[in-house]
Amino acid sequence: MTENRQVITGQQLKHMLLGAYHSFEKNYQLINNLNVFPVPDGDTGTNMMYTMGSVARALSNMSDGANVGEVGSAAARSAVMGARGNSGVILSQLLRGIGKGVGGKITVDNNEIGKAFQFGILYAYRSVSRPVEGTILSVARAMAKGAYAAVRSADSLEKVLQEAIRTGKEELARTPEQLPALKAAGVVDAGGQGLIAFFEGCLAGLRGQDCAELEITAAGQMGTATQAEKVDLANPYCTEFIVQGAAVDKKTVSDALQELGNSLIVAVLEDIVKVHIHTAQPGKVLSLAQQWGSLHDIKIDNMADQHQNRIFKEEPVQTEKQGVGVLSVAAGDGIAAIMHKMGAAVVSGGQSMNPPVADFVRAVEEGDCEQYIILPNNKNIILAAEQTVKLLGASRVSFVPTTNLAQGLAALLEFNGSRSLEENTQAMTRSSREITGGAITVAVRDSVVSGIKVHQGEYLGLLNDKIVCTGTSLQEVVSRLLADGDYELISMYYGSDMDEQAAEALAAYVQTLNEDWEVEMFHGGQPLYPVLMAME
Repeated sequence: MTENRQVITGQQLKHMLLGAYHSFEKNYQLINNLNVFPVPDGDTGTNMMYTMGSVARALSNMSDGANVGEVGSAAARSAVMGARGNSGVILSQLLRGIGKGVGGKITVDNNEIGKAFQFGILYAYRSVSRPVEGTILSVARAMAKGAYAAVRSADSLEKVLQEAIRTGKEELARTPEQLPALKAAGVVDAGGQGLIAFFEGCLAGLRGQDCAELEITAAGQMGTATQAEKVDLANPYCTEFIVQGAAVDKKTVSDALQELGNSLIVAVLEDIVKVHIHTAQPGKVLSLAQQWGSLHDIKIDNMADQHQNRIFKEEPVQTEKQGVGVLSVAAGDGIAAIMHKMGAAVVSGGQSMNPPVADFVRAVEEGDCEQYIILPNNKNIILAAEQTVKLLGASRVSFVPTTNLAQGLAALLEFNGSRSLEENTQAMTRSSREITGGAITVAVRDSVVSGIKVHQGEYLGLLNDKIVCTGTSLQEVVSRLLADGDYELISMYYGSDMDEQAAEALAAYVQTLNEDWEVEMFHGGQPLYPVLMAME
């Protein structure tokens, strides 16, 4: 065994980690071009760069006199807090392991820092609940073996890093043989390539050099993936969040969330928990997480909507959020268009397709306004609206308990952007109670409701969400719904299964019931309900 000891200071570790950030700055696009999996996890290079950007900001605020333990601790904490995407969370755990390896030390020798990097790779590997071969984890494991051999030989830190990079590149070249999607696209794993970029950046920083542009492994020269890739739509919501003030271990979090999705990655640092998961139930995930502490930096993306967008786009310029806005749930394209023209941001949903809490959280986070009022427009969505208020705070979000389209439209008409959140909520709630809503649907089974016998296949008439009549035709049910009302304006919205000609004929029929009524017919596009009505 050769003795080749060297002392590594906090300033040197800082330069290494800043070198890693500069490596991602230079190479993130090349790493992105290797992606074959759905966004938002698809921008692997971007996610790793922004994760390291959080580290770089934290370290730039530290003096060059900070010791190695202080630098490692700051890097670990800032990485966990700033981690983005699957790859970013894994990278944050690499930094957590490095931080643990140098914790409490003024300086370290090459043997100690080499072991710290081994710690980091081990933490990165263990952060994923179900490791898959052919990914960043395979590369990490190979790099750990290479680093271990170099450390045991008491080689210099430079040689430890070089050996980790060499063994990592060899494993990276094998990833297309381990994952069919990579082989079909002619690329190596993007996350694994990102890990190489991290270590090459550290090596350049140690040498006091500027990092070079990556030499992409030969298998990766074909660039982006083909469009034949299949997307797992069973768990379409990429959900990320931080829990602060948590007194919980990684196993407890992993066990609680394991069955709610896949691609689960859990990072725990002191009282901070960072979670990444692909799930069909983001609301349930967030509700569980609330039991551990306060939620922060919630980010939910629908991969089903985004998976065909493979090309990196610049981060949108963040403008300052101002004023109060409205989030209104719409069940059809026609209704959505009407609400949009009235100034609302629209969340898709309705009967049998209730949007989860995650949809509201995402809409608020991505919206242009500082505060939002939610209009559920369905009694089954009110709880989701309530939960959104609990998650984001009553100073940021409120809701009007609208249970049908008529109430939602009445509330929306009352909205005034110059009023405060509280003033608007009160005024919109009052207005929503002053209108009558009607709906017609078709019975799916025989039943008895409030003393009314219902037969499968009959039309059902609902007045303010309660079944009040049945009939064998739309005309019959409409006339019964309107029979006892003292109305002036009847607004009707026809559904996706009714064409314009039939809708116009129904409107003409309603007009014959009372020539003093003003009858309007609009395309709603809603499923399940041939007709929705608002009566004033």
